[in-house]
Amino acid sequence: MRFFSAKNLPTITTWQILATLLGLSFAAQGQSARPAPPVTVATPLAQKITQWDEYTGRFEAVERVELRARVSGYIEHVHFRDGQMVKKSDLLFTIDQRPYELALESTRADVARARAQVKLNETEVARAEGLIRNQNITGRDLDQRQANLSVARAQLSAAETAVKSAALNLEWTQVRAPIAGRISDKRIDVGNLVTGGQGATLLTTIVQNDPINFVFDASEADYIRYARLAKAGQRPSNRDSKGTIPVQVRLGDETEWARQGGLDFIDNELNGRSGTIRGRALFENADHFLTPGSFGRLRLWNGEVDALLVPDSAIVSDQARKVVMTIGPENKVLPKVVTLGGLADGLRVIRDGLKGDDKIIIGGLANPFVRPGVPVAPMPGEIKAGMR
Repeated sequence: MRFFSAKNLPTITTWQILATLLGLSFAAQGQSARPAPPVTVATPLAQKITQWDEYTGRFEAVERVELRARVSGYIEHVHFRDGQMVKKSDLLFTIDQRPYELALESTRADVARARAQVKLNETEVARAEGLIRNQNITGRDLDQRQANLSVARAQLSAAETAVKSAALNLEWTQVRAPIAGRISDKRIDVGNLVTGGQGATLLTTIVQNDPINFVFDASEADYIRYARLAKAGQRPSNRDSKGTIPVQVRLGDETEWARQGGLDFIDNELNGRSGTIRGRALFENADHFLTPGSFGRLRLWNGEVDALLVPDSAIVSDQARKVVMTIGPENKVLPKVVTLGGLADGLRVIRDGLKGDDKIIIGGLANPFVRPGVPVAPMPGEIKAGMR
């Protein structure tokens, strides 16, 4: 076994001991006295904003007509090009008119025959009235001749009605556009037999798309909210607006709300299954760009209110809640749960959870040391329209 004597121990000077102790002290101070992380703070931007509620829906034609044959016959001519714009009363199809022309001539002959019979019976009645005064015929003979005249006049009326019916059938062999709009493709070609009346053959369809409707569903909660605002006089009634409540719409590839319209209709009952109510807005469509059936996004005007605005970058998520970090006592981070609204001037509307004098953190949230309850070093900032 080896023993160490005092003269074999390494020599440690007093300065080395002091240096070691000072190093440990400075290391401990560095860990316990970390400087407060800097953040930028500002009060919410307070201003009057126009409120909009957004809904998804689809465009629908103001008028849509299924064009069907009223009389039976063979198609002789098609007078339009598939998909073209047509005007009201434009000739679209011609059905073989010859059978209906013959029927009209036959009914006109029946009218002529009935008129001749009426004239004959009128003469018989006039003669009988002269004879009965001289008692050359009985009253029964006069009554019989007057009855024959009544029957002849009824037959004339029926024949004249048959002429009108035959003329109407002949007119229906020319199928015309009942409304102006864009026509679909022809569903039947020349030479085919079409059936009129019940179960009539579908020839084509026409839709009017200027103006055009936009149909959407609003929740029951929104409907009740609008009704209460209208009752309090803070907003016009949706039902009585007659297009005065403004709406805006944009298509799926559009970012601006450039298309302006008005609320036109609210349904008379809520859907019991979905808990929604159907609404309809009307938009001009002079260039026929908007097409029935296409989807869009609608904004419905909800009045003007005083609101607090913050940038979206100042809002963080805490599970299902939205939180804004504010500066509390002793410059410590204080989270506040907020209720979000829509966008206004690029900023997020805060419906609830903030006060106008709250100092919210708008810069420095990415620092991992900026946490609830941790002191920070606030630096003044400003919230402006268009901030991100």
